[in-house]
Parts: sequence; structure tokens; C-alpha cells
Amino acid sequence: MIEDNKSVSEMMSMFFQKENWDASFAYDGNEAVDMFNEHADEWDMITLDLNLPGKDGMEVAKEIRKVSKTVPIIMLTARDTESDQVLGLEFGADDYVTKPFSPITLIARMKAIHRRNESVAKEAAKTNSDKPDTDENNEGFDVNTGYFKLNSNTREAFLDGKEIPDLTPKEFDLLKTLSSKPKQVFSREQLLEQVWDYDYFGEERTVDAHIKKLRQKIEKVGPQVIETVWGVGYKFDDSGVKAD
Repeated sequence: MIEDNKSVSEMMSMFFQKENWDASFAYDGNEAVDMFNEHADEWDMITLDLNLPGKDGMEVAKEIRKVSKTVPIIMLTARDTESDQVLGLEFGADDYVTKPFSPITLIARMKAIHRRNESVAKEAAKTNSDKPDTDENNEGFDVNTGYFKLNSNTREAFLDGKEIPDLTPKEFDLLKTLSSKPKQVFSREQLLEQVWDYDYFGEERTVDAHIKKLRQKIEKVGPQVIETVWGVGYKFDDSGVKAD
């Protein structure tokens, strides 16, 4: 937990102990980066305050993501604006919780992300072990529409033959969920449940912020395939893609 308010850290320490979780605490950005780098492969989860002395939360997230693309980061922020939330996601946060927050809600978010990561790891292992011999152009792709391909094992996605760059774990999971059922409309509530594993602990703005960043990355390589269905949610549709 990276948090400069020691009262918050002490409170959360009690909740972590009740869950039998081992927790370490950093109180400024520079200390946090040093602690992470010292044992970069050992951390299962990071909660990261946005307003920190030394390096702020955005800079800390950026430094962590240089070392690990996959360690889950939940950003804690008193800034309740969409631009701050989107910026946090852009710098590598998987989710955000707005201060003041309920410790029970934070614990639930952490558990949900951990469950989801375990599920993804098991699915990838199963996909790899069960993978049949196939044509080399299709091998390993568990989503393949012709214009779009996605490989859960390598965590890569391609549109019109070009890799969609720098997908965060949550962006990849969101893209996989949508593309696995082309043209099916998913509500924000469904995406929170399926991608974040939240049973309404999450906020719909979390979905919108991730969709916004995902669309920006998709547009770097081709036409937009994530469509908004107004008043309902989002769907994947690559029928308008024309391969070269």
C-alpha cells in the first residue's frame, strides 16, 4: 500500500490482517518505487494513492509499469473527475477507488481483481495444454474473426494484421470479453461483473474510462471496432474492417 496518510495505512493494516494478507507500506513516491524494484516479482497487488510527496501516484504507476505490465494496481484518489481517472488508467492502473472509501469496498475490489487474475492464468494454462495442432496462421488464437485475432496465452490482439499496442491487463480482458461474442451488446453492469468480477461494487465510470483508452489504442492500428449502443452499453463489431 502506497499511501502518505498514516492513519489510512494503519486502518487498512487491520483489515489486511483480518484477511491474513501480508502487507507492506510506503509513504512517499520515491520510497514506493525503491520498495517495488527491490522485490519486483513478489507483489500480488498494489494500492496507490494519487497525491504523494516525492513522486506523485501517476509517476509511481509509470515507473512500476516499466518493470511489470501485469501486477494489479488500484489507484486511490480524492480527485473525482473523469480526466484524472482516465489519466490514472493511462499510466497503468487497473482500477480506481475514490476517497473517502470504505475499507470493505477496497478489500472487495482487491479480491475481485485477484480472482480475475487467477482465472485468467488458469484459462491461459488450460488453453496452452489443450491447444490442438492447427494451421500456423490460426494457432493459439481463441478469437479469430478474419479481421481480428486474439491470443489469451500471449495476451496479444491483432486488428487487420497489426498488433494493438500496449494493452493493459484490464483492456485486454475487456477486449476479449467483447470480441468473444461479436455484435452482442454488453451492459456496463455485465462488463463490471465479467471483466472486473464486481457484483456491483464497481462504478460504471470504470468501464467508460477503460473503453475510452481501449478505443484510442485500437485507432492506432485500424478502424474502430468497439461501438456504443446508446442507453444500453457496448459491443464489438469488425464487419466494417476491410483487410488490405
